Amino acid sequence: MHSLELLIETPNMSSTDPFSMSSDLITELLRSMRLRGVQYRRIHAAAPYGLGFSDKSGHAYFHFVAAGSAVLRFEDGSMYELSAGNAVFIAHGAAHQLLSQAGAEVQDIDSAVAAPLGDTVCAVQVGQSTDPGDSALLFSGCMEFELGTLQGLGRLMPGVMLIDAGGQRYPGLMPILASMEREVSAARIGFAGILARLADVVAAMIVRGWVECACGNASGLVAALRDPRLAKALLALHQQPGRDWTVAELAALCNTSRSVFAERFQTTLGTPPLRYTTELRMRLASQWLTLERMPIEEVAQRLGYTSQAAFSRAFKRMTGDSPGASRRQRS
Repeated sequence: MHSLELLIETPNMSSTDPFSMSSDLITELLRSMRLRGVQYRRIHAAAPYGLGFSDKSGHAYFHFVAAGSAVLRFEDGSMYELSAGNAVFIAHGAAHQLLSQAGAEVQDIDSAVAAPLGDTVCAVQVGQSTDPGDSALLFSGCMEFELGTLQGLGRLMPGVMLIDAGGQRYPGLMPILASMEREVSAARIGFAGILARLADVVAAMIVRGWVECACGNASGLVAALRDPRLAKALLALHQQPGRDWTVAELAALCNTSRSVFAERFQTTLGTPPLRYTTELRMRLASQWLTLERMPIEEVAQRLGYTSQAAFSRAFKRMTGDSPGASRRQRS
């Protein structure tokens, strides 16, 4: 069983870190992230209990323990002890279970009897117990998680990120988690909608904290964020993806020669500058088409293509699908 304290890797926001010089780029990257809650549950579980959550690609799970305790278990057998005040963000939507103890019988959460509390929130009661000490009170969410231009960092993101409300490593989250605890426990009028919004904020802050500290990983886009010479070019690309950039223009922004810039970009990010630019455009296009339902013609115009046909050819060449087919598949 893993210890929660050993897993928390959140930044000390009062300290100076290597990312401070690239804060504008971090802001730009996070701007493209989309996190939208699709289903939330207020769960009152009496021991013994076991709740199974299925694998959901393109989604993330969020769990908050307001009272009691739980064991988080994944399919590979790894387990984590959770206590009151702990929050968990499962970025890749991996299948997992919440248990009162390791040997508890498991039922699929979707089969549990639920009472609607709002459009996306319901109340779930599992088991019966007269002893409050045998019960756990949790708030659970399943969210659409679209990384947008953070896609390169997404592959580096850990499968599970755990936050301890009693710790000092992420002080900005503590008041929000304390508010969630009060709302879950008191169940006052309108608490369901408030909890859903708070959960979205907490999840976004967890992702932001991970990007800012990068979990010590210095490869790919993370290394580029640390390099002020590359960060300037990346910021320009992300702010103006529709501009017809040349390698010489990007190198000039970084005050270096074209050849030195191109070599450094390729070595650090594993792809040439103009290839990265095209991939960035297609990630943005996919997000605008499927999540924001933007017309294809408008997407093409915003990304600098001279015609819808030219954009459609580029999109299919990069993704394998036409813009219209991609939108239909996502729907």
